[in-house]
Amino acid sequence: MTQTEAEFLQSYDASKYEKPSVSTDIVVFSIGKGKRDNYRQLPKRHLQILLIRRKKHPYKDCWALPGGFVNMDESLRDAAARELSEETGLEPDYLGQLYTWGEVDRDPRTRIISTSYMAIVNENNKKLKAGDDAAEACWFDLTGRIEKVETHEIDGQLEYVWYIRLTLKNGREELSALLRNSRWFKGSTVAIKREIIENNGLAFDHAKIIEHGLEKFRHKIKYTDLLFKLVPEFFTLTELQHVYEAVIDKKVSRASFRRSIADKVTETEQYVTKGGHRPSQLYVFNPYWLETSLQEGVVDLWS
Repeated sequence: MTQTEAEFLQSYDASKYEKPSVSTDIVVFSIGKGKRDNYRQLPKRHLQILLIRRKKHPYKDCWALPGGFVNMDESLRDAAARELSEETGLEPDYLGQLYTWGEVDRDPRTRIISTSYMAIVNENNKKLKAGDDAAEACWFDLTGRIEKVETHEIDGQLEYVWYIRLTLKNGREELSALLRNSRWFKGSTVAIKREIIENNGLAFDHAKIIEHGLEKFRHKIKYTDLLFKLVPEFFTLTELQHVYEAVIDKKVSRASFRRSIADKVTETEQYVTKGGHRPSQLYVFNPYWLETSLQEGVVDLWS
């Protein structure tokens, strides 16, 4: 007699298979303001990342990404949002999935598979409140720069290698990590391997997650609306450009930047007066650009 699906599920023994634990880690980006070089200039902007200091083993007192274990009755995204709220008190302006990390020995406690998320927090919503497994929560200025590039030929196949230095500063502490990212072609597919070569102060494999999140953020900010989630509702084009340059860690020409965002902004009738400057016009994000781009397939917010 053929077994029905209901009968199969009723008799199914889930204990036959070992189960890894599942967690989420959240790479939270925002923008910070530095000092003015003089009264005529806007404050310098810095890309920032949110870290928590662990108050429990393993990696007690080290800095880590917010995150934690997924409950049986919640989705991955709900778990990420809950952990971020419990550990930092934040509700992000954007939360999207990045990558799943499944190396066997990535956590000394047991086999843990983690799905990472990228979150964006507007500069006006950055107030923190540490809790749960976090002894402290803090914003760090973040830079990620290529130190060296190599090319190797292995069995007739080219391997491209980037050495990337992460530096994280909060005024009291400086953390760093050096990663070796190798890429090679398998047929028409690009294979990527990330390795931590040096690590100073970051818990687990979080240096790899941060570097991947930074690379993805710098890519997505050029063709999605993520840039506008970092700034207030009303902004000048110069302020917007400074935030963009802080994220990509590179200066761009005024003309090319304004061409690239022309369809994404709308003029207002409001102006702001800065000392030593003529009044600057304020702009807002143009949501119709996003709608049109989604319909035309130019942008995919979930990629």
